[in-house]
Amino acid sequence: MAVDTSPRSTTWTYVDGEWLSGNPPLIGPTSHAMWLGSTVFDGARWFDGIAPDLDLHCQRVNRSALALGLKPVVTAEDIEDLAWEGCKKFDGKTAVYIKPMYWGEHGSASSVVTVDPESTRFALCLFEAPMGGGNGGMSVTVSPFRRPTIECMPTDAKAGCLYPNNGRILAEARTRGFDNALVRDMLGNIAETGSSNVFMVKDGVVFTPAANKTFLAGITRLRVMTLLRDAGFDVVETTLTLSDFETADEIFTTGNYSKVLPVTRLDDRDLQSGPIAAKAKDLYMDWAHSTGRQDL
Repeated sequence: MAVDTSPRSTTWTYVDGEWLSGNPPLIGPTSHAMWLGSTVFDGARWFDGIAPDLDLHCQRVNRSALALGLKPVVTAEDIEDLAWEGCKKFDGKTAVYIKPMYWGEHGSASSVVTVDPESTRFALCLFEAPMGGGNGGMSVTVSPFRRPTIECMPTDAKAGCLYPNNGRILAEARTRGFDNALVRDMLGNIAETGSSNVFMVKDGVVFTPAANKTFLAGITRLRVMTLLRDAGFDVVETTLTLSDFETADEIFTTGNYSKVLPVTRLDDRDLQSGPIAAKAKDLYMDWAHSTGRQDL
């Protein structure tokens, strides 16, 4: 039976010293990654000739590899250079998702369950992906599922094994007519959404859940926090409950895929696409475009 391995958009992948188009078959049924989940990745964005914080994303994928017992085999600087090289393969009009990846091929000599770091492989996958969100917002509900703690999952890494949980969070929310969901940690406090970090605004003060190792405190999250503080806003990292969000003046999210996106409904409560969320987006985009354009 023929298998369709074609991607949904223009895609280029760098692996083993060459660029391959489409969706090359790289992981086999005996690969540790296929069998036992030893994969990490990161995601950066190219748009308008810029790739904001690309260097930080390349550094983080190497930290994620170490956290999962893999061996970073490409320097962050070389990953960044390859990403710019790969971006030149696109038309320069559509936004590109930049995804460096590591995975393990074999188990260790002592246990097949433990990955052998010397078997680590690397790929850099780039594909066309328009910027999400537009000028609209999204609706969220409260997920019945929780974020794990670092004692039971590698929450200090952007690891593939964490994402089936995110997937079921999103799928369950969408069966109830929502775009996304607020997700609690094991103590019942809000951690993030199913696909992004989350902020709320109350009486002009910006709040976001404290990084407690139950969620990945994102690069875009930190960038937005810094830009808001530099612009004179009070930004507080703290423990936040569902009731805090239920009484918030604004809620917005940050993430690499859509950058800054307002929440316009929480369960049965409509919210405004508020001025601080709009300011956060403007500050981010102004900063991003000031980082320097590299035409393809």
